[in-house]
Amino acid sequence: MSVTFAQGFSAAGVEAGISSVQGKKDLALVVNNGPLDAAAGVFTSNRFCAAPVQWSRGIVADGKLKAVILNSGGANACTGEPGFAQSKKTAETVADLVGCDSHDVAVCSTGLIGELLPLDNVLNGARNAYAALASTADAGSDAAHAIMTTDTKPKTVELTGSTGWKIGGMVKGSGMIAPQLATMLCVITTDAVVSAGQMQAALAVATDRSFNRIDVDGCMSTNDTVLLLASGASGLEPDMDEFNTLVQKACASLARQIVGDGEGASHDIRITVTGATTEDAALACGRAVAASNLLKCAISGNDPNWGRIVSSLGTVPAEVAPYDSTAVTVDVNGVRICENGGAGRDRSEVDMTPREVHIDIDLNTGSDAEATVWTDDLTHEYVHINADYES
Repeated sequence: MSVTFAQGFSAAGVEAGISSVQGKKDLALVVNNGPLDAAAGVFTSNRFCAAPVQWSRGIVADGKLKAVILNSGGANACTGEPGFAQSKKTAETVADLVGCDSHDVAVCSTGLIGELLPLDNVLNGARNAYAALASTADAGSDAAHAIMTTDTKPKTVELTGSTGWKIGGMVKGSGMIAPQLATMLCVITTDAVVSAGQMQAALAVATDRSFNRIDVDGCMSTNDTVLLLASGASGLEPDMDEFNTLVQKACASLARQIVGDGEGASHDIRITVTGATTEDAALACGRAVAASNLLKCAISGNDPNWGRIVSSLGTVPAEVAPYDSTAVTVDVNGVRICENGGAGRDRSEVDMTPREVHIDIDLNTGSDAEATVWTDDLTHEYVHINADYES
């Protein structure tokens, strides 16, 4: 059901003729039917952030959203004032349809950078999407399909709190995925009675522990957007610890689905660093290993090359992550192939046939801080997809 799982939301996904892929749904609309219109957002830190990010970041600052319109087929990034004018006009059109202020409409786009959108197609698509709005599972599924680009499948989540309130969500993302969000558009909905401040606090922590800890190809997008909307339609005020936990679970599930659909990937790689002095130190080490294209190529070839793991680990400055290199151990899929900074068991003992590859690094500093990041291997198919990419 995606974004329509929570009460108080309707959605649609339609073919607007924005994408170069014939017959593809490429425009989604999500409407919050209330009674609340609380919202929170997290956006890309890329300095070339797209026009829809500039628009949406500004309007969500007051903690209110009535609707979100999203398109695939074009990023509307690096398009200057004309691009911003397109986002503004799109929001105004949706606002007229829904019956709200344009500053209560977020705009999200994904696709090829550097080109304006076919605005007439976008606006006509918005009208068609409004006419198709429904609160059904199929409507939520249509919206999830409409935001896909190189994704091979829709990515959704549905969770229920202990007293019956719900969280639903959808995300797109497959490539251009790096720590600090991903090439992703994400809308999460809840029917719980919560404030915008509570939502922003929950979302900030959840994104930091999920979307900010995945890395497919080390490339940051211009358009990343994560939005959390609350309708309050359940009439239920959640325990805030439980609410925070379920928002984290929703984001973690969606982030994990992005990794599982990484462009051309044949292995999903979980890297856990333990025995660090701080969580930040563990995270820096995990990200350094996840960023290694040499390691990703080796794993694509079913080679658990521990030398590429420790060489990447060694690039982290001592002031960031203090450890003794002669005390480090590395296990791959349960086999300790690096012991005390040197060779351990023969890497031929590692079973590399599963889709998931687990790399466990123990820094053995005497402290117990840890962190986990996810990445994918790097395959010929990834190169093929990105050599031929069009919106």
